[in-house]
Amino acid sequence: MSKKRQPPIAVREGILAREVMQRLEEAIPNADVALHHKSPFQLLIATILSAQCTDVRVNQVTPALFKRYSTPEDFASADQDILEAMIRPTGFYKNKAKNIINCAKEIVLRFGGRVPGRMDALVTLPGVGRKTANVVMGNVFGVPSIVVDTHVRRVVRRLKWTQSSDPDQIEVDLSHLLPQEKWTSGSHRLLLHGRHLCVARDPRCLKCPIFDFCPAEAEKNRAHLKDASVGRSPIFLQRFI
Repeated sequence: MSKKRQPPIAVREGILAREVMQRLEEAIPNADVALHHKSPFQLLIATILSAQCTDVRVNQVTPALFKRYSTPEDFASADQDILEAMIRPTGFYKNKAKNIINCAKEIVLRFGGRVPGRMDALVTLPGVGRKTANVVMGNVFGVPSIVVDTHVRRVVRRLKWTQSSDPDQIEVDLSHLLPQEKWTSGSHRLLLHGRHLCVARDPRCLKCPIFDFCPAEAEKNRAHLKDASVGRSPIFLQRFI
């Protein structure tokens, strides 16, 4: 009797990735961007502010910010000292203020006051890299886009979906694993999963909906030992295993 042939590694990895993403879709049905915004420009500014800052903190700052400065023209002519004071809680406020003002000037001068809907144009703006551009492209313009931040990088490296630490390469690796129509929502679910469960220190493995798919055995074993030491049983896992 001949052995059943296994599909190629790339195919198997693609099937596994789809199963993982299906689990995350069930666990995180709403995967909308957390940054509050009412326009493409507001999302662009909020995303610039979110660098090395939580979305919660950004959302605390932007209401007053967008009330004072409502258009690219307003930001382009903003006093940097005043802008710095308003965005100070987000950290790195001097550099962010400089980039935001220059970004707004470029949008006014080169794009007629409208945020461009092309990746090659977005990444030419001050303070805008591929991550920021992908947030805008995917959530405003409906272009399938993969956002890679520290949370996404941590999750996909634990899943062994990439061997790279470079965000650009991780974006390429994920684009080969995930169907294009899932790029935006899928990467955001990976982000939320990394933010709330698959955290850097003491990941909450025993509450993880993809526990049985995850090859991060060291983290899983530590979670089991920690749970056993306080006399808890992994009730959540019974749902999946």
